[in-house]
Amino acid sequence: MASKSPRKTAKAAKKTAPRRDVTKTTKPRKAVAKPSVRAATRTAAKKPSASKATAQPRLLSGGNPQIAKGDGDATVQAYIAAMPGWKRDVGQRLDALIVRTVPGVRKAVKWNTPFYGVEGQGFFLGFHCLTRYIKVAFLRGKLLRPLPPGESKTQEARYLDIHEDEPLDEARFTDWVKQASRLPGERL
Repeated sequence: MASKSPRKTAKAAKKTAPRRDVTKTTKPRKAVAKPSVRAATRTAAKKPSASKATAQPRLLSGGNPQIAKGDGDATVQAYIAAMPGWKRDVGQRLDALIVRTVPGVRKAVKWNTPFYGVEGQGFFLGFHCLTRYIKVAFLRGKLLRPLPPGESKTQEARYLDIHEDEPLDEARFTDWVKQASRLPGERL
């Protein structure tokens, strides 16, 4: 039987030996009266800011307004009011067409996108600002006739892109809205 070398035994003993409490003696630190950056940030955060109603929402990439998630017409109207330039007029027009086509339509903003739906059936449509156009998403668009022109990676969605200089075919759009509102919607 081979005996263990003294070196290996010492290492093994060192690993299993309890550690001694070693305290360092250091000089006490002098108190410095400098305000920290963190304290300045906390103080600035506590200052009253302009009311939320007058604060302009931040625009995300493509000019899409950053609006807090919420249900109801007021949240969707806040989104539309924050849409930049020509997109605001188109957003107001889309909203008016949807409300006229589907009386009692349910509205919500989720993921910085206004959605429209039927109570108890889910959402059937949403739109989103991009840099050069507004993308209208028909969530069950593959079931609409004729098909909306934009393809999607998702199984059932289809898109309609609205550009600044292109007229909106209101009759075709309202027909799609009517058809989409009769289909089972998405639960978001």
